[in-house]
Formats: sequence, C-alpha cells, structure tokens
Amino acid sequence: MSLLVCGSLAFDTLLGFEDRFARHLLPEHLSKLSAAFRAPTMRREWGGCAGNIAYSLGLMGETPRVLGAVGADFAPYRAHLERHGVDTGAIRAFDDAYTAQCFIISDADGNQITAFHPGAMDRSAQLSVADLPARPTLAIVAPSGREGSLRFARELAGQGVPFVFDPGQELPLFSRDELVALVDAAAWVTVNDYESELLIERSGLTLAEIAARVTALIVTRGAAGSTIYAGGDALEMAAAPLEAPLVDPAGCGDAYRAGLLYGLARGLPWADTGRIASLLGALVAEQPGAQNHAFELAELAARYRRAYGRDWPGGDAHTRTSCGEG
Repeated sequence: MSLLVCGSLAFDTLLGFEDRFARHLLPEHLSKLSAAFRAPTMRREWGGCAGNIAYSLGLMGETPRVLGAVGADFAPYRAHLERHGVDTGAIRAFDDAYTAQCFIISDADGNQITAFHPGAMDRSAQLSVADLPARPTLAIVAPSGREGSLRFARELAGQGVPFVFDPGQELPLFSRDELVALVDAAAWVTVNDYESELLIERSGLTLAEIAARVTALIVTRGAAGSTIYAGGDALEMAAAPLEAPLVDPAGCGDAYRAGLLYGLARGLPWADTGRIASLLGALVAEQPGAQNHAFELAELAARYRRAYGRDWPGGDAHTRTSCGEG
C-alpha cells in the first residue's frame, strides 16, 4: 500500500532556562517587555508533523512518501529521512527560504515560550497531489500551512483517496465552513483532547455529529489514553505502559498517528490499531525529541506482547526489518 504523509517538516531548537520566567517578568510592565533568558542547555531536533509521522512509519518497514515544502537548509534532514526508509521525492525545496523553524525555551517549571518561523511551509499550497508519480492508496493531511492543507484535502478527496484529517495546531486557522468540509472529505479525523473541544466550538458540530460523518474519530488524551469513536461505539484505549522514565512527550501524538496509518493500511481491528498507536507514543515519550527512538519491528512486537499479553497483529514482525539507526 502506498502511504502519503502531507504536512510540515521543521527544525526544532530546544533551550533550557534553569530559573522561572515569573521571577524575571514584571506583570505591570509587559507592554514594554524586554527580557533575555540565559539558556545553558540546547539541542536541535528533527521535527514537523510529517517528518515525525514518516520517521516512525519508516522504522516499521513502510516506505511513506512525504509531500511538503522546505528550504535551502533541508539537505541533512532529507538524508536523515532517507536513511530511515522515507521517500523524500515529493519534498520540494525552495532555495530562497528556510525550512520551518521552531524555537522553544522552557523554564524550571516547564513553562514554555515558543517562536515559530513557518518559512517554506507557507508555500505548501504550490505543491499538488496531482504531481505525484503514482496515486496513493492511503494518506494523512497533517498541518501543512492553511492553504496547503485545504489543497491537499481537496485533491485527495477528488482522487478518491481515503485520508486522515489531522488539523493539529492549525485548527484555529480554518473557518466553520472549511472545518465541516474538511471533516466531510476525510475518512478519519484525529485530534487531541484540547483540539476536540476546539473542533466542536469552531465547527458547530457535536462530538457525536463529527463521529457520524467519518469512518472513525480518534481523540488522544496523553497519559489518559485515547478514545476511538467508530461504528456508533466509543472504544476506550489505555495508554501503553512505559518501560523507562518519561523523558519528553513531544512528538508522541505524531508517533500515535503513525501507528494509526500502519493499522489502517493493514485493515486491522480498531483495538489492535489503537494498541499499536499507543505503543509508539510510549516509545517516543522515553526519548528526547520526536525522532530519536529506534527499533526493529521484531523488537516492537516483543514489547507489544509484554504490554498487552498478546501476539503482534501486524503479521510481518518476523519477516520485515527496519533501519533502526539512531
């Protein structure tokens, strides 16, 4: 099955401030704010929803194709994805732009200040599903820039390609009519708990009405697990158990979505798909960054057995291997 991942690719720069922001901000003078925070720790990570999703799919033995816009600085990220089985042929680089960049500084209490530069991602609407060398059989439209997401969803629906709509942090950018149209075009919708409330408020639809318009609505709830609304039922999925201390939850949702695509590509029951998705989320939570986990599929199957007391449902854990390099 040909898997297409539409969405953002970004560099994430994560800075650590050892004190508390509140000690250095004067609430009565925020209108003329000028503050600097010394950050003795820093790391740079591969990021972006499409990159994170495709990376996990590559580890699972898939060859997902990514459709997205990047800048002239993307070469090392492209090589990283290709080493892990990702098809980067549909990623277009614009020489006069930077790849999207996210800068996050966190204080001792976990509060964050974020600056996001969209860069080339704002040109995603210049790309087209119609330009791909082959029609995908399954896709996800993750945050791609507002116009890009609208175009990809419209084109996939026009070609009859079933896709997952994952609005993520871009959800507030869409109008009510656009959100309803995107839900109606999608086969599946996935959001986190907060986004589900925002989707209800912005679309004017209830959760039951959204679920009735798609094959399944998946709501992730972090450590509280997830709920899969399908066929008139609500399947409650517990979060997969961690086997190491929690390090960084960033990227867990994207890994979960990779598990969804893996299960959908194989026509697995929702319970099996939800367990695989939850397991991938747990793996990411145990590592810093969204693309530093590594495994062979047989190793993932063994962990699945430890977590759930049942055999791997994918059917290929002993015949396919992944790249597995860090």
